[in-house]
Amino acid sequence: MTLPSRVGKALRDQGLKLALAESLTGGLVAAMVTEVPGSSDYFLLGVAAYSNRSKVEVLGVSESTLRSHGAVSAECAREMASGVRRASGADIGASCTGIAGPGGATATKPVGLVYLGVDDGRRALVEERRFEGDRSQVRRAAAERLLELILLDLEP
Repeated sequence: MTLPSRVGKALRDQGLKLALAESLTGGLVAAMVTEVPGSSDYFLLGVAAYSNRSKVEVLGVSESTLRSHGAVSAECAREMASGVRRASGADIGASCTGIAGPGGATATKPVGLVYLGVDDGRRALVEERRFEGDRSQVRRAAAERLLELILLDLEP
């Protein structure tokens, strides 16, 4: 069974709904989730919030978070996940933000740096990862890891 199918089965079995807020993956996770037939049973919303403005206006990320920590940060990933969960009415909100490259990196935020967030209303999990490879490989690795984190959150 594929990873998106496993996520879908767990959501369906528990009667839960999912919403996604994606930055560096630009909708890749939503595309993977909706490849599964019947995903409309558990998938409510996918937002590709690429700009800081969309993170603030659509997801409710605090401007002070962006000023203090930047869009590529644990704090931003946490606020994106909780924001999409609240905005959609989903049980689980998940997010990813990072630097896929080849540009955009700094000395403290290299290409491949990714923050992933999952918020289920009771707790918020944020993970920092560093993925190797080109833009496509970083985006794919981030998408797959976010699905794994969603599964971890769904386990009893």
